[in-house]
Amino acid sequence: MTQNLQLNSEGKLKHFLTLEGLSKELLTEILDTAESFVGMSDSQVKKVPLLRGKTIVNLFFENSTRTRTTFELAATRLSADVLSMNIATSATSKGESLLDTIRNLEAMFVDMFVVRHAISGDAHFIAQHTAPHISVINAGDGQH
Repeated sequence: MTQNLQLNSEGKLKHFLTLEGLSKELLTEILDTAESFVGMSDSQVKKVPLLRGKTIVNLFFENSTRTRTTFELAATRLSADVLSMNIATSATSKGESLLDTIRNLEAMFVDMFVVRHAISGDAHFIAQHTAPHISVINAGDGQH
């Protein structure tokens, strides 16, 4: 049986790349957790310390203002430090490979990549090649 790349050795979610292969119980847990934050936008203090001390890098190789800002706002409201890379002015615009970009960011001790890319499978590729402590969220790649 092939191990699901999205799950760690204890069966907990490590990467969120696709709904495929995730159990109904895990998906219900994700939705229940999301539902617990529904009223947060209406409260006076719009932050909770869930991701305090974590650094999230948004890597949007494909433009999407709404998706990028939604991820930025969500991470900020969960108290994460957020870096949204401007790909047009990054070394990738000069030919740096995707893997080299990931390695350089890993050296800065980030905790998570949120990836949007025009090529199907690039979020999976990044998840396969990141350091063990880093999680990857697929914010859209090709057909996903």
